[in-house]
Amino acid sequence: MSATEAPTIVTGVDFVSVPTQDLERAVAFYGTTLGLHRSVYRPERNFAEFETGTVTLDIVDPERMGIGSFSPNQNNLALHVEDVAAARALLEERGVTFAGDTFDTGVCHMAFFSDPDGNALMLHHRYAPRVTDA
Repeated sequence: MSATEAPTIVTGVDFVSVPTQDLERAVAFYGTTLGLHRSVYRPERNFAEFETGTVTLDIVDPERMGIGSFSPNQNNLALHVEDVAAARALLEERGVTFAGDTFDTGVCHMAFFSDPDGNALMLHHRYAPRVTDA
C-alpha cells in the first residue's frame, strides 16, 4: 500500500511540549514577554498551556512530573508573526536577546532566540508562496 492509498490516521497537532526547570519563570516568559494567552495553569501538576492560534504550547517540568529528565529543545520552534522586525524590536525592549541578525531565506524572515530554559525559538514570517512536493 502506498502512502497515497493509506488511510489518514493523524489529522493535526494538538500541542507541543516545551520543557522547563522553573514553571513560574516559564509562565512569565510565555505569558508576559511573548504575550501568549494562558489557557491552563496547573502548578500543582507542574504544567501550563499557552495558545498560539494554531498549536497549544504545553509548558512542562518533566522532572517534577516524573516523566523524564530536563533537556532543552535545540530544534527551533517557529512562532508565526506578521512582521518579524516589529516583533523582534518589541521583544528586545522586553529583554529578549536574539542570536545574530534577522535571516532572509528568500521566502521567509526568521529571527532566532531562546526562552529562559534554553529552548530554541524563532520568530517566523513567510512572505512568498510555499512550494511543496506534489
